[in-house]
Amino acid sequence: MSVPLFILRAVQLGLSMADLEMLSIGLVNDLFIENMNDVYPYQQVATQDDFDHF
Repeated sequence: MSVPLFILRAVQLGLSMADLEMLSIGLVNDLFIENMNDVYPYQQVATQDDFDHF
């Protein structure tokens, strides 16, 4: 990953340069991936009942 791409991802997450001083590259990548998962339109989402039966 290049530096510009890393900074772009940080800006998309709303992180400031001060925030980046406290976070690792891996954590920022994980945050970005989770952010993309949050907005993905899943066709089926598990309910509490599904978890209870699991």
